[in-house]
Amino acid sequence: MTRFVRWTALAVSAALLTAGCSGGSSDDESGRAALDWGRCEASGGAPAPGDDWQCGTLEVPLDWSEPDGETIGLALIRAKATGGDRLGSLLFNFGGPGGSGVSMMPSYAANVSKLRERYDLVSWDPRGVAASEGIRCRENGEIQAAESVDTTPDTPAEERAYLRDAADFGQGCQEAAGKLMAHVSTADTARDLDHIRQTLGDDRLNYFGISYGTELGGVYAHLFPEKVGRMNLDAVVDPTADTVGHAKNQARGFQRALDNYLKSTGRDPEQGTREVAELLDRIDAEPLPTSSAGRELTQTLALTGIVLPLYTKEGWPALTSALRAAEEGDGSELLALADGYNERDASGHYGTTTHSQRVISCSDDRQRPTAAQTKKLLPEFERISPVFGSSLGWDMAGWCHDWPVPGRHDTPEVSAPGAAPVLVIGNTGDPATPYEGARRMADELGKDVGVVLTWKGEGHGAYGSGSDCVDSTVNAYLLDGTVPKDGKVCS
Repeated sequence: MTRFVRWTALAVSAALLTAGCSGGSSDDESGRAALDWGRCEASGGAPAPGDDWQCGTLEVPLDWSEPDGETIGLALIRAKATGGDRLGSLLFNFGGPGGSGVSMMPSYAANVSKLRERYDLVSWDPRGVAASEGIRCRENGEIQAAESVDTTPDTPAEERAYLRDAADFGQGCQEAAGKLMAHVSTADTARDLDHIRQTLGDDRLNYFGISYGTELGGVYAHLFPEKVGRMNLDAVVDPTADTVGHAKNQARGFQRALDNYLKSTGRDPEQGTREVAELLDRIDAEPLPTSSAGRELTQTLALTGIVLPLYTKEGWPALTSALRAAEEGDGSELLALADGYNERDASGHYGTTTHSQRVISCSDDRQRPTAAQTKKLLPEFERISPVFGSSLGWDMAGWCHDWPVPGRHDTPEVSAPGAAPVLVIGNTGDPATPYEGARRMADELGKDVGVVLTWKGEGHGAYGSGSDCVDSTVNAYLLDGTVPKDGKVCS
């Protein structure tokens, strides 16, 4: 069971890079927490990221309503500015929720080398993620076994198995997380973010948020409007969408991306969509054999394999090859794509991004449609997307089913009156965070705060994706404070 708003496509080139941290935190003479930066250690079989990078651990309250109570450690990573005219720190969140900033930041640094001339590049593993008390809800064998669960159930027995598996996952998260389970919301992380800002010695937060990182940025701006510095939000999550609205947005976004992909191959999108949907139906009835010993390509894995290459236009040739192989009866290529999305390596070890993602989002989301409510909505979802609609519809019922802790809100509060201008970037071809969310985020941030930049492109995220117009506009804003005209378009 997997939601499609993910950091994966942005991090795919660095999926195997993980960095541990040495060093801790202490207090300086002013009483402010101070980080003891040290060498970044190798972990997970991957090498350390190099001498340019420093790592440390910052202690923060487990419960921000009890700031002097129990603490947890947040893993941080940084590379110092290369130029002499330093502006401070630029903090990055790469999305998810659940993406590891410690592992992603070194691989992303080449994209932002211009920004590093004047900023220290800083990222962190948010609470409940990877090296920051990361939550693992299932072991590898259990994860692989659960791949046989049909996430678009067609019979009462399949529906019971689906919901039973969802409840079991939540229970596993609770057992692994303990007291942390109730303190991993986006608001908790926004408060962590402000503590990081203070510890780094920055008067205001300069921030680069991608995908879910845009929601985190919006929540931060609402809680600390006077502390907003230069904030850039790219691949924007629609803050006005509740659980149902978010699922509909994604169905539209991925269908739009599939249509654009099909057009690029010279095929009629309507006919091509019908053929893909029919292929998935056949796989649902009879999973395909693969070259991975003891594993078949199920409908759920096939759909995940289709999703991954839609995150970036560069993935489209791989999708063409995988679909062709599946039509010929071989599910190996789609399975390999699904494994990339699910962070499964050749030895059968799975990453935990989806575990943290689910724990955080269920801590946030109060609206939890039942199976009965979901079934009433399925026809609408299937009209929106014959390929993705059913899966995203059923996901609403299963994602936080029988979850051990309540959600915080229907939609996040991001209004930030009085904050400095926030640059909000929407990509017209974005599959996971559809373009319409950018204008809604800007409107919710408020008048004279949200400033929209549009890129007429493909893929999840705009900066560093090949548009000189986008990159130069963002650089001018972050480096010089030049705010573009609201509504500027890069084609």
